[in-house]
Amino acid sequence: MKHSLYALGLVLPLYGCAELQQQGSASQSPAPQAAPAKPASMPVAQLLRRPGGYYKDDGPDGAPPVDLEAIADARPKPEPLHAHANDAYVVFGKEYVPEKEFSAHRKQGTASWYGRKFHGQRTWSGEIYDMYAMSAAHPTLPVPSYARVTNLQNGKSAVVRINDRGPFSSGRMMDLSFAAAYKLGFAESGIAAVEVEAIVLARSAPPAEAAIPVTTETAGIYLQLGAFSARANAESFRDRIQQQLSWLDQPVQIQLRGKLFRLHLGPYRNRKEANAMAEKIRAELDFKPLVVNK
Repeated sequence: MKHSLYALGLVLPLYGCAELQQQGSASQSPAPQAAPAKPASMPVAQLLRRPGGYYKDDGPDGAPPVDLEAIADARPKPEPLHAHANDAYVVFGKEYVPEKEFSAHRKQGTASWYGRKFHGQRTWSGEIYDMYAMSAAHPTLPVPSYARVTNLQNGKSAVVRINDRGPFSSGRMMDLSFAAAYKLGFAESGIAAVEVEAIVLARSAPPAEAAIPVTTETAGIYLQLGAFSARANAESFRDRIQQQLSWLDQPVQIQLRGKLFRLHLGPYRNRKEANAMAEKIRAELDFKPLVVNK
């Protein structure tokens, strides 16, 4: 988040959501002669013409390739923890320490969803994000793992597979795929009050590490977007940032400093120029990058 981010979402919050609305209680039964109504508060065809409830212009495009009503919940099964997606990381100055053991977890908070902006992009785990799969992003729950999500507004629940990190906005606890949000009844409103309960399963050993390239940067003033102990996490988050900030005219660089892989943007001629870019990024991501000297 990204999300998965490709999150990514995977993935990062970009724009404000619609206000949370009560769903389900006001729906009416169709006349006996009419065709059965879909359980969602808005027909799929209308949802397809609306922007997403979390990311700007992020609703699904065109007709979905599957029958959203027929999508089955994720089926929990033992899986090895990802080699890097569960390492500690820092995003916009805040440190996150993912859980590396499967344990009881039940919390209530606000969930949102992400759609076509990250559809087909890599998630934090390196998997390809599918907005029509029953998946989710969470800042700290194990990747991969499973959780039951219940919409506290209408009582609907679904099982999702967590394969991404995010959201990184205060006040939001989980990012769900479009399909999961649709089944939970909040694809239209964009956000919902939910309860997330982890499904505890056994795990096996993690896979071997795969190396990624690290660039060399010149001295100057940079913006630091995050710091990660695993190279794969840094690469995944870099891809998310470049996807979300498609207007950037320079690539986000991965720099190994000490034991951390840092994401830098720059260099800039002076701190005024760097701060101006930091404010522009903050306006979209709701977090301000750090200005650093090298």
